[in-house]
Amino acid sequence: MQRLGAEFLGTAFLLATVIGSGIMGERLAGGNVAIALLGNTIPTGAILIVLITMLGPNSGAHFNPAVTMTFVLRKQMELGEAWRYVAVQIAGAVIGVLAAHLMFDEPLFQVSTKVRSGPSQWFAERVATFGLVATILLTLRANRAVVPMAVGLYITAAYWFTASTSFANPAVTMARALSNTFAGIRPFDVAPLIAAQLIGAAAALYVCRMLLAEAPRQVAREERAPAE
Repeated sequence: MQRLGAEFLGTAFLLATVIGSGIMGERLAGGNVAIALLGNTIPTGAILIVLITMLGPNSGAHFNPAVTMTFVLRKQMELGEAWRYVAVQIAGAVIGVLAAHLMFDEPLFQVSTKVRSGPSQWFAERVATFGLVATILLTLRANRAVVPMAVGLYITAAYWFTASTSFANPAVTMARALSNTFAGIRPFDVAPLIAAQLIGAAAALYVCRMLLAEAPRQVAREERAPAE
């Protein structure tokens, strides 16, 4: 229950931040979309650093079904537990959206009309999720202590270098369909983006397996070099 509670709480705060900062940014930007996006970007990257740091020891701080799927495929998580993770991630994401609506005096229940579709958007989500999963797996190997910072900085950057503004998370994608605000997405566009995200995560796992499998052999060669 501690692990599931951490996943629920973390995903709820993540979505409250994504939606709330989007509303605040749009209201204060005076019609300048770039400023509104910047106002949405910085809080999202910042809250990820905070959430992963404080909840990582409890649950691993996935907050993302694509990340959970990755650890199942790595045989580091049982499928039964993964389904429970995904369920609470989605529930937490919805609660986070509703909390943001309440805080900003928006209608509680909404359906987004914001179009986010097309080949460029789908490819962008493959790239965004590939990069996120690769960041997690490779940083875990390089320096576990800086994973929160690495993930927060990656998402901050990916908001701006991907055409989709880097959803990179099926739970986030589904929940954002329930908010007709700056960060929303039309429900019709959700499924193709989630499919792209899962493809990107699987591709990252494959590439990281090759990179991480090479690392021990390289270390062994370096250790043998002086004697040779």
